[in-house]
Amino acid sequence: MLLAPERSTADPTERMTSLHADHAAAVLRLLLALTNGQRQSAEDLLQETMLRAWQHLDSVPADTDAARRWLLTVARRLVIDGVRRRSTRPAEVHLVDMTWIPGVDDTTGTALASHAVRQALGRLSPAQRSLLCEVYLVGRSPKEVAGRLGMPVGTVKSRTHHALCALRTGLKAA
Repeated sequence: MLLAPERSTADPTERMTSLHADHAAAVLRLLLALTNGQRQSAEDLLQETMLRAWQHLDSVPADTDAARRWLLTVARRLVIDGVRRRSTRPAEVHLVDMTWIPGVDDTTGTALASHAVRQALGRLSPAQRSLLCEVYLVGRSPKEVAGRLGMPVGTVKSRTHHALCALRTGLKAA
């Protein structure tokens, strides 16, 4: 009489942790070989392999060697599926990075916006102007500004919020 393979009675989380600890390095080595050393792809496939193991934990054999074979088979099939998927899709076109090209210089628009911001900043109190400059122009965090001004962080955040509201109102009026 044939007996069904014995399944581990351990907690599923413990079983998955043990599968990962015992076999992840071997699966990653195989995946690195199958992806021609592309580490990011291999790691993504390892993660997908372990996810499949988690989803079908009752199918993973309890025997260590059989479990490794099961994981390696899943990993190999994931690679094959990826190759097939890429071969049936049209080639991807890589766009040229155009962010380095300067945008159109709208001198009039830039001048008007700059003038409006200067006017709105002029309507703020000196304390509000100083606070906005510290946070947004100098780039200090509210905690750093609070330390410099000797006030609680919450006060800095609140006053920054109110200064921004006043600036926004000033920009609408301009």
